[in-house]
Amino acid sequence: KSMQGIDAQATFDPTEGEGSALSRNNKGEVWNKQRARPRRNRKSPAIRNMVRECIVTPSNFIYPLFIHDEDFNQAIESMPGCERHSLDSMMREIGESMELGVGTFVLFPKVPDELKTNLGVEAYNPEGIIPRAIRMIKATHPDAVVVTDVALDPYSDQGHDGVVEDGKILNDVTINQLCKQVICQAEAGADIVAPSDMMDGRVKAIRDALDSEGFTDVSILSYTAKYASAFYGPFRDALDSHPGFGDKKTYQQDPANGREALIEAALDAKEGADMLMVKPGMPYLDIIRRLKDASDLPIAAYHVSGEYAMLKAACERGWLNEKDAVLEALTCFKRAGADIILTYYAKQAAKWIKEDGLY
Repeated sequence: KSMQGIDAQATFDPTEGEGSALSRNNKGEVWNKQRARPRRNRKSPAIRNMVRECIVTPSNFIYPLFIHDEDFNQAIESMPGCERHSLDSMMREIGESMELGVGTFVLFPKVPDELKTNLGVEAYNPEGIIPRAIRMIKATHPDAVVVTDVALDPYSDQGHDGVVEDGKILNDVTINQLCKQVICQAEAGADIVAPSDMMDGRVKAIRDALDSEGFTDVSILSYTAKYASAFYGPFRDALDSHPGFGDKKTYQQDPANGREALIEAALDAKEGADMLMVKPGMPYLDIIRRLKDASDLPIAAYHVSGEYAMLKAACERGWLNEKDAVLEALTCFKRAGADIILTYYAKQAAKWIKEDGLY
């Protein structure tokens, strides 16, 4: 029978019958005698906003930007909506993003093949694209926070994060190159360096190198738990940095391992990291929470290219509402414990948040 219009005079009385837990209150309304009703905290938008545990704001975002040394932008097929920016376009994108409240940017270079070598020497060329980009940003937007990627893969003719010899990635030789890279970046004005290479001991070496050159205020955002993930493909398309042989499983973490992330976090903190990152983000929410519980350092989550591409593909087909799905994903990072979110949706998400009056 229809329950519509149930009241004291209804033909069907839900309070009657064997086993009914319902009665009527003093107004004659159907009533279950329970005190706790969590729905009371969900009954209006104002109350839901008041009791919301996790609030995502544009200031939480780091906006990754792909740049190349050309005078045009180039679309990235596997990342709809993302481009390789010219330096002029990068400046416009940063200016527009800052107006929306996004103030931190991480730069990734598409390096021409002719500049790639096994030692990755272009990584510390003071006239390379990254140092020039940093100087441009700081000259126009001194308040912008510039984060730089520290790894050799964009500059390597092997497509690996380190120096290669006989098919092996050389840990300590690579660290020497990374230290040259961070000094070059710091001299150009980088605020934060972010080693993504996953070499053992690189955080200590980078901290020592920065301090010895007087860059004690330059922060280290360590890719602490960077997994050998299947979700990086579109990023490697963007930089043309797919491994020339094999994979990265000898230095990036096994997706099956969780405790290993705690070992890496303890080492990075001891070696001088200022912030710890988990990459990828969405499939590793448990790792974000474990690092948050284990460390007092800020935790970053990288909403990686594969996650972005999946959302785009589903939304373009009408299977998901893009705004709702993206904001839910970003909120999940905060709920899991992330203080910082690297996302290609940073600018668009900031627009949505502003439109909704959430900050």
